[in-house]
Amino acid sequence: MSDTVHLEPLTALDFEPFGDVLEATGTPDKMINQGLCGRFHDLALMDFTQGRAGISLFSAEPRQLPLKLEMVERHPEGSQAFIPMALNPFVVVVAQDIAGHPKNIRAFLTAPGQGVNYHKGTWHGVLTPLHAPGLFAVVDRIGPGSNLEEYRFDHPLTIDKPK
Repeated sequence: MSDTVHLEPLTALDFEPFGDVLEATGTPDKMINQGLCGRFHDLALMDFTQGRAGISLFSAEPRQLPLKLEMVERHPEGSQAFIPMALNPFVVVVAQDIAGHPKNIRAFLTAPGQGVNYHKGTWHGVLTPLHAPGLFAVVDRIGPGSNLEEYRFDHPLTIDKPK
């Protein structure tokens, strides 16, 4: 594993193994509200074990590149969607699960207005806005038991701008 992971643009195709990209692009699926509102319908699979969907607001401090990545986390009992409440890009870090450990780290930079939904059990970095306000609506599992696993790297990785 390289010590530096370079950011790449977030696309639905590249992110597909890890989750869903939430964005309002192209033609809406349906026009509603007297034809004044385009609905982009059912953009993510929300998947929960023994719980329900809850909506929370997260307020995260902005960070700067390069970032030091010391740990990732995952939620084995439910998917988790992050929807920015400002049109600012943020950093999304994900990893494949290989024998219970995060491997093949990838880092994406969202376009303004994009959000993500991590599939249940996907290793991912913490919420990392690059600009204030770092305010996000988060849809995730509310329910009994622990839904958080953390993995700390022996040596931190650096997340940096594209090559």
